[in-house]
Amino acid sequence: MRLYGCFGTANFGNFGDQITNSMKQLFSILFLGVSISLGAQDITGQWNGLLKVQGMQIRLVFHIDKKDAGFTGTMDSPDQGAKGIPLSSVQFESPKLTLRLDAAQIEYTGELKDDQVTGTFKQAGLSLPMDLKREAIEKPVVRRPQEPVKPYPYVAEEVVFENPKGNNKLAGTLTLPKKEGKFPAVILISGSGPQNRDEELLGHKPFLVIADYLTRNGIAVLRYDDRGNGQSTGDFKSATTADFATDAGAALAYLKTRKEIDPKKIGLCGHSEGGVIAPIVAAGNKSVGFIILLAGTGIPGDQLLLMQQELVGKANGMPEEDLAITRKLNSEAFELIKKINEPVVLKDSLQFFLKKIMKENPTMDRPKGMTDDQLIAQQMETLINPWVLYFLRYDPFPALTKVRCPVLALNGEKDLQVPPKENLAAIEKALKKARNKHVTIREFSGLNHLFQQCTTGSPDEYAGIEQTISPEVLKVISDWIQGL
Repeated sequence: MRLYGCFGTANFGNFGDQITNSMKQLFSILFLGVSISLGAQDITGQWNGLLKVQGMQIRLVFHIDKKDAGFTGTMDSPDQGAKGIPLSSVQFESPKLTLRLDAAQIEYTGELKDDQVTGTFKQAGLSLPMDLKREAIEKPVVRRPQEPVKPYPYVAEEVVFENPKGNNKLAGTLTLPKKEGKFPAVILISGSGPQNRDEELLGHKPFLVIADYLTRNGIAVLRYDDRGNGQSTGDFKSATTADFATDAGAALAYLKTRKEIDPKKIGLCGHSEGGVIAPIVAAGNKSVGFIILLAGTGIPGDQLLLMQQELVGKANGMPEEDLAITRKLNSEAFELIKKINEPVVLKDSLQFFLKKIMKENPTMDRPKGMTDDQLIAQQMETLINPWVLYFLRYDPFPALTKVRCPVLALNGEKDLQVPPKENLAAIEKALKKARNKHVTIREFSGLNHLFQQCTTGSPDEYAGIEQTISPEVLKVISDWIQGL
């Protein structure tokens, strides 16, 4: 699920799993372009750095060349598959080195000594140490002990199915037990943000681990790349939660054509935003055999995001005064979005609101090198995004009141992105209104949004935790399906 930031100190883009995915967005900004400064001694050649942030270790490689009186260069990010990104500027006044990426509010400053630059990387309030050296840096080893290793004791088949409603094709992996028979099946639906079939984020592959565990226990699993990602076609950027629900519906229709699958026992398992999508599909399709909500939401999107911002901000040490200001400003912006449906009127209203905020808060921190107009344009791009507009306005409660199939709703006690008490209570209330008598709701002690054993629940911990998903949660899911 995406972390969402508007007026907070950390603006990661949109709403929150991945982180989960949110951290991936932070670094996708990082590599759009860079401005660097290097100068007097011989700085040409390759420079290697290791950026350590929020549990991740990302290698940066700068290639510097001499040109006339200055320097030019390119940048690689080997761990993200980026190579040869042109640097916007290279400056150096011995011994001081300054690297800038104005579009992403990035600045790196350091001093060159004995063929090493000791310095600090900064971005929009984030400050981290990073040194540059001539020697190549090996890819950091990250242990993920739960990831399965081939050969698997089951069949893993690459599949492609169509979604006529979205005019797109979805590519995925169907895992099947090797024995004969018709198997119960689960369709995995990812959280928000562009995800591949493994819901891969921060070095973890939750859906790969879930699919492996369930298939070893006799349950078929279909997981697929989100539209416009991996091998799936379609436009992700313009899609909303409702659009993603049609993709999940297409996956359901596809499984019903497979002779190995019991058509009466096909269920949906959604994580985070996927836990919003599953009830949408189940409410309108009686052939859904069951749904599993992993950190699914039960409260309106605007309320969820305000709660998420506050909890994550507190966990990251944000002062109470800043939290209060952030809550007030975002509440007002979200309220405009909920009240105004006409796009032109909404755009004008939000621009007026943002300009008013800037005028009334002249001492408010602005990203270095960014004018108020540029900052407003950046915020507008975030708020007017189709996905954001839909999510802020969406209330999952009505769809849940129409779900009649068995439901398993799970959450972690330390989930800061989808707070368990408020959301599980709302889900339970909606299902009672639906008179659904096949409901199991459980909150797991000590688990975060990814269902990892954690310390604080902060998204900062996700990448640094070896565990991908609690074995206890895997067993509960498997046992519940087999008991239907």
